[in-house]
Amino acid sequence: MTCLMAEKMTTAQRFVLAVAILSAFVSFLDATVINVALPAISRELGGELSSQQWVVDAYLITLGSVILLAGSLSDVFGHKKILRAGLLGFGVTSLLCAFAPTIEFLIVSRALQGIAGALLVPSSLAIILASFSGASQGRAIGTWTAFTSVANIAGPILGGVLVDQLSWRFVFGINVLPIAITVILLAKLEPDHHRRPGVKVDVRGAALGVVALGLPVFALIEQANFGWSSPIVFVPLVIGLVALGGFLFHERRAAQPMLPLELFRSRNFSVGNLATFLIYGALSLGFFSIAVFLQQVAGYSATEAGFAMIPTSLLLIGLSTLFGRLSSRFGPRLFMTVGPLLAAAGFLLMLRFDESANYLSQVLPAIVVFGLGMAVTVAPLTSAILGAIDPSRSGIASATNNAVSRVAGLIAVALASLIAGSAVLDLAGFHRVSFVAALLFGAGGIVSLIGIQNPNRDEEPGTV
Repeated sequence: MTCLMAEKMTTAQRFVLAVAILSAFVSFLDATVINVALPAISRELGGELSSQQWVVDAYLITLGSVILLAGSLSDVFGHKKILRAGLLGFGVTSLLCAFAPTIEFLIVSRALQGIAGALLVPSSLAIILASFSGASQGRAIGTWTAFTSVANIAGPILGGVLVDQLSWRFVFGINVLPIAITVILLAKLEPDHHRRPGVKVDVRGAALGVVALGLPVFALIEQANFGWSSPIVFVPLVIGLVALGGFLFHERRAAQPMLPLELFRSRNFSVGNLATFLIYGALSLGFFSIAVFLQQVAGYSATEAGFAMIPTSLLLIGLSTLFGRLSSRFGPRLFMTVGPLLAAAGFLLMLRFDESANYLSQVLPAIVVFGLGMAVTVAPLTSAILGAIDPSRSGIASATNNAVSRVAGLIAVALASLIAGSAVLDLAGFHRVSFVAALLFGAGGIVSLIGIQNPNRDEEPGTV
């Protein structure tokens, strides 16, 4: 069976791959499309930098805290059922965002959209893992990764064009058509497996995770408005930190934890996820700030701001496969060290930006150096993390790493106003943010240099 699959996909497998790609694509697209729409949203609905942060973070809070739970739900109720629920929920909440009458309504709708989005990525990978095996599974996941990476290009460009030519509301409305197509294709897939006996949902872990994420992020964002001494800030912060301790304690003792902590006994898995946290925190902080700065300070249109980041995405898609192969040959450590340091250099070049942000002389060189650094980093990072875990646990390992990257982005964007030092991102604030992003990238490279081990040729996956 595996040999036959390796040679040629069946029609059913093509449907599976199409559903998986489309399902994840809308989630990835929505994460990248929003940044260029933020200034237009503020002009129409009001709000300063903290409101813009909440439009981004409301989605990331619920997505990051529910994404691990989604894996459990998929195991208990079936991949297809959970995927369908996520698609329908994402479609409805996208329409709520598109017709939002106030900034508060939009933020709540984005939070609901994040819950639906959390159901999409793990379930889309799960149906691939259930339908492919051996070499064909690796190729299917590679195809899924390549197509979902297109969202990094399509998001800013499509968002910019829609904002400039129509309205920011169409940024959310465009989700409806691909979701409708995916639901139709999903109906053609084989029925879900029967529920496995004894499998339970970690409800307590999910509840603690939401509180542990949501309340500290609320405090980080609102400290700019109320100050650290305000009960509105420090009470949620304390409760959230206590909930985080409770979450870790519960996950260590739970029979079927949402986050199996024993995965972190693998050195490359734990170090790789720490590097992920630093690198993707820097990435989210930087992309959020660049999109806002180019429009609100440098006077770029939304379309121009979207096209400004194209070199990064092209370098990622064009070179990631090459560096993935080189990582397999020479080990991931060198690339996980050099890549983040190059990305850091790109953000240090952004300290040259003035208020005009001339594209050819200032923006483009920084974006190219940064993009090259990310191209060197991404595939070796994924290889190091998933290669450290037994293939039978690749699903939860992937979901864990995805959650780490989302939480990193969530916290980084929440800290944006604190780093910028004002409610409005000006040139000085952007320079501060760029410097911090460079420090985070540099820290990711140093952590990888010290902690990542190149696997021995005869070493089995999952060994520590």
